[in-house]
Amino acid sequence: MAEKISPGMQQYLDIKKDYPDAFLLFRMGDFYELFYEDAVNAAQILELTLTSRNKNSEHPIPMAGVPHHAAADYIDKLVDLGYKVAVAEQMEDPKKAVGIVKRAVTQVITPGTTIDHSNSVDNNFLVAIDCAKNQFTLAYMDLSTGEFRVTELPDFSAVVGEIASLKAREIVVGFELEENQAKILEKQMNLLLSKQYDFPENLLIDLSVLTGLENQVASKLLAYVKRTQMRDLSHLQEVEHYEIKDFLQMDFATKSSLELTTNKRENKKHGTLYWLLDATKTAMGTRMLRSWIERPLVSAQAIEKRMTIVQIFLDHFFERSDLIEALKGVYDLERLASRVSFGKAVPVDFLQLANSLSNVPAIKNILGLLGDQQLLDLEKRLDHLPELAQLINQAISDTASRTITEGGIIKAGFDEQLDKYREALQNGASWIAKLEADEKAKTGISTLRIDYNRKDGYFFHVTQSQLESVPDYFYRKATLKNSERFGSKELTEIEEIMLEAREKSSLLEYDLFMTVRAQTEQYIARLQALAKTIAEIDCLQSLAVVAEKYGYVRPKLTENSRNVTIKQGRHAVVEAVMGAQEYVPNDIELPEETDIQLITGPNMSGKSTYMRQLALTVIMAQVGSFVPAQSAGLPIFDAIFTRIGASDNLISGESTFMVEMSEANHAIQKATRRSLIVFDELGRGTATYDGMALAQAIVEYVHERIGAKTLFATHYHELTNLEQELEGLTNVHVATLEQNGNVTFLHKITPGPADKSYGIHVAKIAGLPADLLERADLILQKLENKPVPAKKTEAPEEQLSLFDFDENYSEVIELLKGQNVDNMTAREALNFLWQLKDLL
Repeated sequence: MAEKISPGMQQYLDIKKDYPDAFLLFRMGDFYELFYEDAVNAAQILELTLTSRNKNSEHPIPMAGVPHHAAADYIDKLVDLGYKVAVAEQMEDPKKAVGIVKRAVTQVITPGTTIDHSNSVDNNFLVAIDCAKNQFTLAYMDLSTGEFRVTELPDFSAVVGEIASLKAREIVVGFELEENQAKILEKQMNLLLSKQYDFPENLLIDLSVLTGLENQVASKLLAYVKRTQMRDLSHLQEVEHYEIKDFLQMDFATKSSLELTTNKRENKKHGTLYWLLDATKTAMGTRMLRSWIERPLVSAQAIEKRMTIVQIFLDHFFERSDLIEALKGVYDLERLASRVSFGKAVPVDFLQLANSLSNVPAIKNILGLLGDQQLLDLEKRLDHLPELAQLINQAISDTASRTITEGGIIKAGFDEQLDKYREALQNGASWIAKLEADEKAKTGISTLRIDYNRKDGYFFHVTQSQLESVPDYFYRKATLKNSERFGSKELTEIEEIMLEAREKSSLLEYDLFMTVRAQTEQYIARLQALAKTIAEIDCLQSLAVVAEKYGYVRPKLTENSRNVTIKQGRHAVVEAVMGAQEYVPNDIELPEETDIQLITGPNMSGKSTYMRQLALTVIMAQVGSFVPAQSAGLPIFDAIFTRIGASDNLISGESTFMVEMSEANHAIQKATRRSLIVFDELGRGTATYDGMALAQAIVEYVHERIGAKTLFATHYHELTNLEQELEGLTNVHVATLEQNGNVTFLHKITPGPADKSYGIHVAKIAGLPADLLERADLILQKLENKPVPAKKTEAPEEQLSLFDFDENYSEVIELLKGQNVDNMTAREALNFLWQLKDLL
């Protein structure tokens, strides 16, 4: 016979069945409880005590719980680890409930929908993907800021690259993934996949600007968000269509190898271009700067507009300093707006909002004083919302805390009824003080005092020693060890007036606060527009600050020329880390007729830094930043492709060489004459002749078929002969200084090919044993067919007789007689020589 399930557990099971992929937190009084498998797993992950319900039954139910006041921390931990959490709340007062308390899930919190980013200004993008007839679409939104964008992508690899760039943690999938696609997303990228195949027709969001498939993916994303969040989404911004061709195209491998926003070692911001350029003062500005770096522009007009404003800020130091001070007072308007929309805004949020709005007139004034037309356009967009600022300043108390149920929120004078309640409370306090003084005088009890607690209300406190003086009109409320508590008719009357005022005052304050919050919702779209304008101003002043700090110059951009001319250029990040005094600048010259620069030189000499220097300079210029050089003339590139550094893709079973070839193929397939290609040591992952052949074929293909500006670093010195065959290729190398057997790398790029690679010298710097290096040098000279100098030996103490052979010498002679030296390979001859040496 099946064990009977209680009504409460049946309610839990009915709710859980709708959320099989989430931890269900089931509110029971002051705790959220978890049951069955959820309890077992949560107890392990969150280090909770695992108990059981119905302990004495044959099948006890595993149970674990968390206090409701601490639930947020536990939820955050689960979500950070990639889990979903469904929160089931009590929907009625348990005291008034008839039978089982009604419960329902009020929100599902997932890695892509969490909005409480207390320690981070970064975006948290939730991405949706869809596919029809091999055409992919992608939509993404950040619930904490309201950003909502959609694009079409040519293939699945482009989808993967966009997801990686967005740093998404959760993907809403609108179609049946192929097995390999699911493996890439789940195993390689460690993403949480959520399915959303259908969507209602009317989502109350205007998607008319989108194409059919774009509309579909955006609708599925919206449907998923509505299904999990179950609340108003009025803060979502209008959906924005974008195309990747409208920006400088860089795949995830390129962004990673150039360390644009995260470094390779720790996956953090330090030591990246983002870290270098970030002198922003607002959270919105920080997020926008990152998006600018991830998506540089390809429109000369848009780039020049940014640079013009950067130049204005550079030229006006004092005004820029005042602007920075005003920006410091602006809080995260985008997230404040979303908290209002989500019903999570607390009094402190409104104080931050009012403070932010109070700084906007100063920002407007500074832009107006500078007077340039470009700045006047920004100034016009600065809407300081005076009516909202006035509402908050009149309504919310400057000393309001984060709680909204205990009063102290609303300012005096905002509401007449509230002021009356407060007056009653204030008078009540004076009535209490007067009553206490009167009773002391009447009774002669010198230590008599009136106290209050929730259980007994207001009472007279009398110590044990003075109980005999208690009058007849006092009645006992409670007896303690050393004192007793009494009441009186007059005290009760005062208490009733005060408690009524206190209770009604708190309720009225709560209602007034909710009214202010509802009124603020009407300003969300204007707040978001203001946030974008302030973010743009913040990014531009940041670029000016960095340009001034490091002495950057405004590059000259050409749309109709492909000439690259950089004088005394530097790698911006390396220079910032090591200091300008130590950094060796280099010119980069790629005239119209030169497509490929073949770079040779030893390891550690600066080839990779030189190549990255050009790529980062291009990115900085197309972001709208000034660049690290004495002067710079650049074309506008449409894409950057890199193959820098060796790495295996172990999860997908790809070797270094396979990754090399895949990335090279991506560049060859996608690059145009307006692209920049950076290849470092291509072909080294396979056998020497294979690698050399492939490297040469790739150079020739890029030269003949693509014509992209290309930097190609190689150790295959044989490739330098291509300069004679390919008119668009020139050789350069890293200069070295060799003195007394020691080599110094000068980090200076000079014309022509390198004469040697100095690999053994690099090994010497790395500290390899001297005898090993000596042996390597001997082998190198043999391989290069150079005569090996005889090693000097110390003169023996006495000359040996030519005919005084011992047993070992006889063995050497016999061994020599038995060898056919003419048929030996170089390796066999070398090994034989070492064998003879050992015998001797």
